[in-house]
Amino acid sequence: MSRVKLFSFLLTLGLFFPAALPATAAPDKPDDHTKAGAALFSDKGCTYCHGTVGQGAKKGPALTDLWKDKTWTDEKITNQILNGGQKMPPFRDSVSDDEVKDLIGWLRAKKKPVPPPADAQDAAPTSGPQ
Repeated sequence: MSRVKLFSFLLTLGLFFPAALPATAAPDKPDDHTKAGAALFSDKGCTYCHGTVGQGAKKGPALTDLWKDKTWTDEKITNQILNGGQKMPPFRDSVSDDEVKDLIGWLRAKKKPVPPPADAQDAAPTSGPQ
C-alpha cells in the first residue's frame, strides 16, 4: 500500500471512527494529578508568566485551552517544561518527572481546579511572636 493510500485510509478511519484514535482530551472531573498540578502551577512560579489560572500574562501565553490543542502532545509539553523554548526558561532542575506528569494533568484538564494562592507566610513578613 502506498504512503498516500495509507495516509488516506488512516485519515478516513479517524474521521469515521474517532474512538479508534487515542484520546487526548482530559476528563471533566479533576483527579489527583490535576489537583497536584494546580498546586505545582502556583508553587513553581508558573503563575508569574502565565497568570494565576493560566489565562496568560505579559510574559507568557494563555494555557487554558491547551487541552484542546492536539499539536501539544504530552511529549511536547514535557520538553517545553524541562528544556524551555522561545521565551520560556527551562525547569529541568526545578521539577521531578512526577511533577511534570502532574502539571500535564492540570494542563490537560478541561475543568481546571484553581491553583491555590502562594503561601501567605512566604509573601508577607512576620513580626514574630507576640
